[in-house]
Amino acid sequence: MAASKSGINKGKGTFIVLYLGPALIIYLGLVIWPLIQAFQFSLYRWSGLSNVATFIGLHNFQKLAHDDVFWRSLEHNLALLVIGGAVIVAISLVAAHLLAEKGRSARLLRGVILFPQMMSLTVVAILWMFIFNPQFGIVTGLFNVLHLGNLSKTWLAYPPTALPAVGIAFAWFAIGFYAMLFSAGLKTIPDEVKEAAELDGAAGWQKFRKVTWPMLWSIKRIVLVHLTILVLNIFVLVYLMTAGGPDRATEVLLTYMYQRAFQDSQLGYATAIAVANFVVAMVLTFLVLLVIGKDPTEARP
Repeated sequence: MAASKSGINKGKGTFIVLYLGPALIIYLGLVIWPLIQAFQFSLYRWSGLSNVATFIGLHNFQKLAHDDVFWRSLEHNLALLVIGGAVIVAISLVAAHLLAEKGRSARLLRGVILFPQMMSLTVVAILWMFIFNPQFGIVTGLFNVLHLGNLSKTWLAYPPTALPAVGIAFAWFAIGFYAMLFSAGLKTIPDEVKEAAELDGAAGWQKFRKVTWPMLWSIKRIVLVHLTILVLNIFVLVYLMTAGGPDRATEVLLTYMYQRAFQDSQLGYATAIAVANFVVAMVLTFLVLLVIGKDPTEARP
């Protein structure tokens, strides 16, 4: 009997190794090893154009701590995360409730919301560059129709409006994905719970705050973690729309990293920026999970 159990356990072990082994090897080779190399390169002064690399220890990180552009870029990332993230979550929740309705309008809304998800960020960036064009863009045309042409600006070239303009483009692209996540979460809430809440007199905002929002705990966790990582890794949209300008008004961590690596030929310092970006993403993700806390719907002893 013991021998047969040993054979079964051995067979399970072989099965696990055969099926998980290749995936683990690929993960180690494409994720873990490059991550280790990034930490290693951040300890060197290296142009990336030669084989000569000078070990300087933590000097790149000491320099980073006093780099005003780095901190300004981080502020822009955090502004997109906090302000843009709040707008995205709020609109996504409203859209998810509208998608829960039946009928032609809900199907039409689903198509409109998901349309940006069919585009690459490159196309989104080019589209919104046309929308914000100061000569023939839709935004400028709308201001002219409303006889507010004097308020029209070169949106992507005017420092106070450049980052909000990029944020609007990013929100337009991201809302559809999160709306579908929240829509899926709303469908998992049992009808009995909704009916019980209505019988208790909960309606409107009270029902949402005390029933719907807590019941979306798992979806909230996915949305906030994904959004945090997405914003901290935003690059293509910003680079194509503004390249970090004007006067670094839209500079984010990855556009600054790109400049240092491929324009200034400071690959070691650029890698230090990438490592700092990784650390910030991990810390913020941990804080998000800490703030969300435990599932309020779980039974407690």
